[in-house]
Amino acid sequence: MKKYILIGFLLFTGVGAFAQKFAYVDTEYILNHMPEYKSSITQMDVLSQQWQQQVDQNFGEIDKLYKAYQADQVLLTADMRKRRENDIIEKEKQAKEFQRLKFGPDGDLFQSRVKLLKPIQDKVAKAIADFAKSKYIDFVFDKSSEATMMIYASSSYDLSNDIIIKLGYKPGTTVK
Repeated sequence: MKKYILIGFLLFTGVGAFAQKFAYVDTEYILNHMPEYKSSITQMDVLSQQWQQQVDQNFGEIDKLYKAYQADQVLLTADMRKRRENDIIEKEKQAKEFQRLKFGPDGDLFQSRVKLLKPIQDKVAKAIADFAKSKYIDFVFDKSSEATMMIYASSSYDLSNDIIIKLGYKPGTTVK
């Protein structure tokens, strides 16, 4: 749908569109040249793995409790069964709540991502805007984004290496 709106806009503007300058960048390519981006991704991966281990451990404990309950069920009184069932249900609620707090839409992982990556993304966006203004470029598209997809793009319009240089890094040397 966005592609059709863009095409319609370009057709509607007619002759005026020929005076406009277009360019594109690959923000994924640019970000992969930034050590601070790689470091932030690594930090988020470590946090995610730690929290996932805790989630797995929590659900593993619940599974053990449930299996023990099933094995002991015939030997338990009705009151004891009810208590053990409530314990299992309560532990499951706690495990799901922990999982939601860490991995939910407003969870710790999302908040960490915003805290670590937003300054880097803002830095790249400012560098792109400054560069585009200095070169009198009217539109810069991001070819790594799924929202605006390009079928063909001439490499002569790719500003990615220029932005990497403007940010103070060397093109072609991705951080590992």
